[in-house]
Amino acid sequence: MKYSPRFYAVLATATWSGSVLAADTPAVSPSGGLLQIIMALLLVLALVVAAAWVMKRLGPIQGGNKIQVKIIGGINVGNRERVMVVEVADQWLILGVTANNINNLGSMPKQEELLLQAAQAQTNDPFSAWLKRTLDKRSTERSDNK
Repeated sequence: MKYSPRFYAVLATATWSGSVLAADTPAVSPSGGLLQIIMALLLVLALVVAAAWVMKRLGPIQGGNKIQVKIIGGINVGNRERVMVVEVADQWLILGVTANNINNLGSMPKQEELLLQAAQAQTNDPFSAWLKRTLDKRSTERSDNK
């Protein structure tokens, strides 16, 4: 069978380019490829851990607003509705909070005596008193053992 000169030219080019590629590209063993993948994964995980550490050290970024807002309390009035009391400066705002919006229901001056009554009611609770005594006892035992 007689082949055309073009066939021989294509065959020579394919053979030459294959030998050049084979000479330039080293053979990678399957274990070497797996080692490269594992090392790349460990590098990415180390970068994630380093970024988390840096973010923890920097702390939350403080915005320009320095208004102190404190949640005093709240109660559920439905599946997704709450009535909340929020302290802003020396005012208590009564807010209606739903899944879609927040409405101001009213406001009143700060009520220190209500906070004191709530704190006393909490200390009169037998379970909270028992829990406080137990935690205090554990902390004194640990400090005595050191």
